[in-house]
Amino acid sequence: MKFIAALDYKHLDNGMFLSSFARSLSKKSERGIIIHGDSEYTNRIIQTGVMREEATIRATKDLNHRLVALFADEGVPAIALNGYQKSMITIDQDEIQIDINQIKNLPGETVILISNLVLNENQTVQPVSLSKLSDALRSAFDLEHIILFSTKDGADMMVKEYPKIIQKGDKSDESALHQVPEEFKSIECNIKLTTPSVF
Repeated sequence: MKFIAALDYKHLDNGMFLSSFARSLSKKSERGIIIHGDSEYTNRIIQTGVMREEATIRATKDLNHRLVALFADEGVPAIALNGYQKSMITIDQDEIQIDINQIKNLPGETVILISNLVLNENQTVQPVSLSKLSDALRSAFDLEHIILFSTKDGADMMVKEYPKIIQKGDKSDESALHQVPEEFKSIECNIKLTTPSVF
């Protein structure tokens, strides 16, 4: 795997962002992993009377299928997976375990799309934080950084500013840190901050 890219909560509910991301993905020759969790779609399911826990799982699974369809529209072959399938990603006492051989052995030169739904020690499905999952995958595949997308309004129009590398623990570039998606503010690894058009 050449990269780990994370689609955060807010960007998953942004059609323009997702279309731009899919177009850029179609031009990439490297094989990588894209991870995602739920989005604002969860709240729309809750409004129909579903409990939050169930709504989160349902929304995440649905997004997994929708993203593959979106990628297919741009000619991007992708394999959609939820982390819990075949016990590929498990969590036990807050420790994430990844069966990397399962991921490495997936067929073809396809993009691998993985949700943050994993199997816990009670053999039930639960979501884990995207920051924790992305760092665990980065470590498992021995990559230098994870790829995140700037939350700055209009960032995709300022392509000369990106990508930006934020080193682990470096607090000096406040403007870049403000562009890191909320769920990754406390992540303890190197970040490559970019936009969908230069991804």
